[in-house]
Amino acid sequence: MPNADPGPRQSLWGDLLLLLGAVLAALFIRTYVVEPKIVDGQSMEPALHTDERLEINKLVYHFRLPRTGELVVFRFPANPRRDFIKRVIAHEGQTVEIRQGQVYVDGAPLAESYIAYWSNSNYPRTLIKPGHIFVLGDNRVNSEDSRYPEVGQVPLANVKGMVFLRYWPPDRFRWFGGGRQGALVRWSG
Repeated sequence: MPNADPGPRQSLWGDLLLLLGAVLAALFIRTYVVEPKIVDGQSMEPALHTDERLEINKLVYHFRLPRTGELVVFRFPANPRRDFIKRVIAHEGQTVEIRQGQVYVDGAPLAESYIAYWSNSNYPRTLIKPGHIFVLGDNRVNSEDSRYPEVGQVPLANVKGMVFLRYWPPDRFRWFGGGRQGALVRWSG
């Protein structure tokens, strides 16, 4: 009976092909599907804290637009090498206004249960341009966001993906849903 052993050269070649395939698959996944991120800064407290590890879904916005309440990662318009994490407040065609810290979208107050650090800031009623979103940090007193000209309305082309998982530290593990964390509240009176 012939020996079925492929020999050291064939085995090495097979191992190299397997390794190359794994590397290419990992690069594809990181480039087009998910990407790890580390939180840097206090602008999203209490939802996110410095040094927490996240995963972002880079595929979702190829199929739909960002939704109100979702946490998105985007390239900072003034320096595209920097990534920011903020919460989507409004999208194209909607109006945003901030009066004494209360955010209004299309004239209705936005219920924001995720806010722990309020600001008494004001922002004039503004129409969100086509192909853009308006984002704010949850820590309104310490956030560089759409209220400031350096960020402004974020082009959808700058949006890298949606935060869907916090995996570190383990005691703060959390899956993030697809938006709607901030709900519009319509006054009846």
